[in-house]
Amino acid sequence: MPAARESLLEAAGAALSARPWPQVRMVDVAAAAGVSRQTLYNEFGGKAGLGRALVRREADRYLDGVDRVLSAPDRAAERLAALAEWTVRAARAQPLVRALLTGAWDAGLPAAGRRAPGPGELARAVRDRAAAALTPGEGPQRCELAVRLALSYVIAPAEEPGPGELRRLLSAQTRTAGGR
Repeated sequence: MPAARESLLEAAGAALSARPWPQVRMVDVAAAAGVSRQTLYNEFGGKAGLGRALVRREADRYLDGVDRVLSAPDRAAERLAALAEWTVRAARAQPLVRALLTGAWDAGLPAAGRRAPGPGELARAVRDRAAAALTPGEGPQRCELAVRLALSYVIAPAEEPGPGELRRLLSAQTRTAGGR
């Protein structure tokens, strides 16, 4: 049933983008996915299970984006800046990603459940992926700095950072932090 599961998650995501989670109806999700309600219930057990799977999928998609950004052939500083920019864009575009990164869940979103990563766990996963993708000696401190800078833009939104603004801030902070 992987195709049905993905279709159901796509339909649930589309429904969530159109209305708050409490107003998303299982019958509408099943119909949009082209499956029966019974298939939906068999796959997820109920609306809470569907919501948890949707949250987990968004966390996985965000981390897949992190991996794509970090696999670029750019220098380490450019990849870290791209990582920060990706995080800000993803959080602004996807309310579930913003909630996962900040822990601020509003009533219009499905509950995360125990299997979804919390903000600290997600930030550590990003930091560790970044540290693994950089050359030895770059250190996890720079990765941590990039993640925390991006999260500051997510938590306390300002206008969209201009081109190169996060890169400039990361360079300045890195020099201040001891030249790492």
